[in-house]
Amino acid sequence: MDIRSKIGFVSVLLLLVLNLFVNPGFAQKSDSSADLDQKVKRFLANQRGNWVDWNVPEVDGKVLYDLIIKNNYQKALEIGTSTGHSAIWMAWALSKTGGKLITIEIDKGRHQEALANFKAAGLSDYIDARLADAHQLVEELKGPFDFVFSDADKDWYKNYFMALAPKLEIGGCFTAHNAAGYWGGIKAFLDYVQSRPNFDTTIDRSSSAGISISYKVAQ
Repeated sequence: MDIRSKIGFVSVLLLLVLNLFVNPGFAQKSDSSADLDQKVKRFLANQRGNWVDWNVPEVDGKVLYDLIIKNNYQKALEIGTSTGHSAIWMAWALSKTGGKLITIEIDKGRHQEALANFKAAGLSDYIDARLADAHQLVEELKGPFDFVFSDADKDWYKNYFMALAPKLEIGGCFTAHNAAGYWGGIKAFLDYVQSRPNFDTTIDRSSSAGISISYKVAQ
């Protein structure tokens, strides 16, 4: 190594050391993020196969995670927490984008179990879990939101969408579970959302349930 190379190497090393002193939070944040990743992965691995009470399958959780990461969403809403599987995938993604999730569950038992799961996964700080009737609360929430996941009563999907579409930012996304079952409330919802000229809708069929993905392209 010649003199110039040595000087360059030492300079870079000094800058890195100086950055740790000037901005110690940088190293701490990186370590904290890695620790959280390991904790969430460990929790999900331990719980694999145990999710009941209308929770989404793992493959759909990954779809939600990827959508949030890909689009850098930060203001998310979930309708229908159940015991928290989908919320954990979304909150995990939001922990990386600097966002937070509001999730609504009407059943007290499922709500309490979800709270315990969020704590065990290390994601409580990224989730605002509310025990409430979504029919009422969705109307009251002011937004704005950039990501919505609907997985509650299917006959109300269209109503949820109509209430939230004006509160969804352009570029934001409204997703709904069980979209592969084209019947009843699902059919009414899909017929309506696919007719909206300011939304671009596709259906992800990674699982047999399917997730509709509707991007808001104009006001």
